[in-house]
Amino acid sequence: MDVHHLTDDELRQVQMIQLEMLKEVDRICNLCGIHYNIIAGTLLGAVRHKGYIPWDDDADVALLRGEYEKFRAACKKELDHSRFYFQDHRNTFGYRWGYGKLRRKGTMFLRENQEHMPYGQGIFIDIFPLDAVSNNKIIRTCQNFHCYCIRKMMWAPVGKVASQGWFLKHWYRILDFIPADILYGHYDRYVHRQSIKETKWVRILTFPTPNREYGYLRKWYENSEKILFENEMFWSIKDYDAYLSFKFGDYMKLPPAKKRKVHPVTVLQLLDGK
Repeated sequence: MDVHHLTDDELRQVQMIQLEMLKEVDRICNLCGIHYNIIAGTLLGAVRHKGYIPWDDDADVALLRGEYEKFRAACKKELDHSRFYFQDHRNTFGYRWGYGKLRRKGTMFLRENQEHMPYGQGIFIDIFPLDAVSNNKIIRTCQNFHCYCIRKMMWAPVGKVASQGWFLKHWYRILDFIPADILYGHYDRYVHRQSIKETKWVRILTFPTPNREYGYLRKWYENSEKILFENEMFWSIKDYDAYLSFKFGDYMKLPPAKKRKVHPVTVLQLLDGK
């Protein structure tokens, strides 16, 4: 399928649909007493741009594991199902990510090389659970390798299509033979073991950590305050300077133009049907 690169107008429409979903997350969390934070590039956008990073095509919300489970349960009853649907591996056949996505009905956002995945792929925001990792750096490093292996096995159905070179494609084809129930059974048991621990470090288990600490401080996610994002107020990490510096370095400095990338898609359908 031909790759489509979003125009500025299309990207802005995607962002506004995602903003609608962020407002729905905030509504549900306020209603049910659930603690969340906008994180990563979404928080960076709030601090640096008072809204979206101009070239950003996704949005990120994080909840400590207990709060994530509350949110997941709340979606069954409180989510506006006329407009949105929530996905994770426990409720969506063929889903291959270790975190949730909230998607907009009536839209399509097919990322390149994911067209064959057997689930709805509307415009989305990521809903990340944060799990405990060890306070010991050596153990945390070993946990990082464990998480890396799980992530690559989850990625296999996409990797066997998207990867460059014979070896990687062949390797992912082999990994894709691992039955999903075995893979996610292992992942769920690992999550359960981590969920009963109370450590000062947490992370998204199946998402890369762009630092050599292989985790983030729990206290960042526990202490929150409202921040302005696209003329709306959302909960965010109170000590955003420490968090963003840890994650991005000199976060107020714009990256070079060649690194300001939007994900290529093969099918884009916005709410107007275009």
